Amino acid sequence: MSAKGFPVVLEPEEDGGYVVTCPIIPGCYSQGDSLQEALDNIREAIELCLEDYRERGEAVPNPDTVTIGSVVVQV
Repeated sequence: MSAKGFPVVLEPEEDGGYVVTCPIIPGCYSQGDSLQEALDNIREAIELCLEDYRERGEAVPNPDTVTIGSVVVQV
């Protein structure tokens, strides 16, 4: 197995902590009280999701196919 970086999105919660998602794996999300805890938790969630893909014989999402960008809009 090789190591790959998966994109994640961290969003602060109103009452503290973070919600974190991995946009290329549908339904893969976690949370944490600190930024580091949220990152540690999403790493574990991603690993579990990838294990599930392998067990079902499905192709594992390839993070190399994702481009992260942003769009400027008037607010």
